[in-house]
Amino acid sequence: MSGGRPQRIVIVDDEAPARQRLRDLLADCAEEFPHTVVGEAADGRAALALLAREGADVVLLDIRMPEMDGIEVAQHLRQLEPPPAVVFATAYDAYAIRAFEVHAVDYLLKPIRLARLKEALARASRPRPEALREIARNPRTHLSAQERGRIHLIPIADVIYLKAELKYVSVRTAAREYLIEESLTRLEQEFGARFARVHRNCLVARAAVRGFERSEQGGETHWVVLLAGVDERIAVSRRQHYIVRELSK
Repeated sequence: MSGGRPQRIVIVDDEAPARQRLRDLLADCAEEFPHTVVGEAADGRAALALLAREGADVVLLDIRMPEMDGIEVAQHLRQLEPPPAVVFATAYDAYAIRAFEVHAVDYLLKPIRLARLKEALARASRPRPEALREIARNPRTHLSAQERGRIHLIPIADVIYLKAELKYVSVRTAAREYLIEESLTRLEQEFGARFARVHRNCLVARAAVRGFERSEQGGETHWVVLLAGVDERIAVSRRQHYIVRELSK
């Protein structure tokens, strides 16, 4: 919160009674913590669309939600500038120890008590993205790209290749290309089971590999990988030649 203005808060929970409970608690502490609830969302996609459109200082975010859990939503929120502070709220305590270990965000167990919510609002600060990665136990289901004030969610299952382009990574699907500000190395660590490195600057989806062929360039012969969904041929570096045998099996 800056300049003493009321905090802008968004509530995200897939259960309507839980959202209403948070509204009631927020109303009870409005005098001590002036705020405006700028919106509610019942799932991760709706939350990201709402926050990209309206912006917020604090997100009260459920963790256990269908399709996209709260931790992944929080990771995508790092695309916003500035990103909101995230306070996790959940009926499950399985994530609590990990959350407090990394001091990433506050963590409220349901049923949420008024005093505990006040503590969370008092200390709400922007979480470190590294901490969010530590808490996350599973790879994300989507990547996110920000374009013209909107967050585009890209299903990992649709990604054909990831290629480093200066400080960005190009994400290629059959439909189009996106640019994201992430490290190719970190993406490989997170999605190594799904993607294979064929070059120091490129990961290809194992499921998209149609085959390999030899290509001659500058008097030298090297392998290129053929991918389903795109016409591009991606060069395989000499260091990664073993991948030709591995993916041809």
